[in-house]
Amino acid sequence: MNVLITGYFNDSSKERVIQSFPQDWQITIIEPERIEEFISEADVLIPEHIEVNDELLSKAEQLRFVQTGAGFDNVDIEACTKKGIWVSNAAGVNANAVAEHIMALILGYYKNIAFLDRFMKQGEDETKLAYTGGELRGKTIGTIGFGAIGSRVAELAKAFQMKVLAYDTNKNLQSNDVELVDLDTLIAQSDVITLNIFLNESTRNLVDKEFLRKMKNDALLVNTARGPIICEADLVEALKNEEIGGACLDVFTVEPLSLDSELRTLRNVVLTPHTAGMPDGTKFHETRYRFFVQNIERILRMEAPQNHLNQITQSS
Repeated sequence: MNVLITGYFNDSSKERVIQSFPQDWQITIIEPERIEEFISEADVLIPEHIEVNDELLSKAEQLRFVQTGAGFDNVDIEACTKKGIWVSNAAGVNANAVAEHIMALILGYYKNIAFLDRFMKQGEDETKLAYTGGELRGKTIGTIGFGAIGSRVAELAKAFQMKVLAYDTNKNLQSNDVELVDLDTLIAQSDVITLNIFLNESTRNLVDKEFLRKMKNDALLVNTARGPIICEADLVEALKNEEIGGACLDVFTVEPLSLDSELRTLRNVVLTPHTAGMPDGTKFHETRYRFFVQNIERILRMEAPQNHLNQITQSS
């Protein structure tokens, strides 16, 4: 089994990823720019920072399976289906890890952890310390998306005695502990808004000038989902003008985030480098790769993979 993984991994991460697969499988990890050199021999593709489209698939002579993380906006599922290639995502596999990261970002923001850490390490005069913060208790958190991640965030937020609002396009959702509301109500009433939705044409640039203007002027926006859900230019403008309180971002319109991005300079922003779903180290989550292996093994047994996004007629 030839498994091709694209992405930006350091040597330590590559070693951990390779060790998570059976030893008799061929595991190749490459930078996205080199995909065309290797795609023809791949049986399985785990794609990051590339588009899996007709052009790429025309060169994928042996490809049987495309396995993504939670998001799959970079994969043309219809094109894969036409070529008999299964596509699965890993939705829910890293839900707890992402939810914990969301709460860590929120706590870090309100408790000024990064600022206070720098203050202490730089040996500043503690008599001149000045900052503002807050408690989570009593605040209202709104989750846009109430799937595996959104519902786990709600559970954790409840432990901090926060009021939880949720909005989801699935109108059949029910919850005894969370108030399900329309989107405008959530935006207007939430002290914290966390995005827990997939990127698609209906969610691209969901957070724009109009959205941001509806938020409380001291509200916090948290995004660990996909960067393009937010119109980054509109967010930067709102942050600079203090139209909202701040933002915690783990994902960006273009990744890696450019070194000259204005987001890196704003005092009311907390940034992490797309690591919310990778709690076990750089570019690695043991549970996620265990799921990948199990799904590939299902392909080898001519079974449908878990979390499949299309349907392929199996041939004997």
